[in-house]
Amino acid sequence: MKWIIYIVSTFTLLACATTKQASVQLPGEDPQQTVAPDKNTSSAVISLLEKARDATTQGDYQRAEVLLERTVRIEPRNASLWHYLAKLRLHQARFSEAIGLAQKSNNLARSNNHLKADNWRIIAHSKYQLGDVSGAQAAQAKAKNLGNQ
Repeated sequence: MKWIIYIVSTFTLLACATTKQASVQLPGEDPQQTVAPDKNTSSAVISLLEKARDATTQGDYQRAEVLLERTVRIEPRNASLWHYLAKLRLHQARFSEAIGLAQKSNNLARSNNHLKADNWRIIAHSKYQLGDVSGAQAAQAKAKNLGNQ
């Protein structure tokens, strides 16, 4: 239950730019748990992620949505981009869509257990909000298991 309160109270999509990488992190979240884009992410997509971060910071979720959707059209096999879009859908209370996007990200994530664990947390929160408590608990257990690997 504590994780649900944490996500609900702190969820905002943020991206931190580095030399050729942007990452998305929840406020107050340990930076080591930040999901970074794939190392092969193009500079065009990184630029769009930075713009999406700025839009989100300003509360313009519609613009952030348009920008993130553009990133997945450019790099549809990039699991991190689907993850960021899932986080935005979660924030928008579009829980069924958040689940589907997080599952898509997991399907593309290969051996990135850190990304998969965060996707399972999105799924868990969304299922809880949809009233599926047992599904939320199962998803949270998968997140915890992946986080321990």
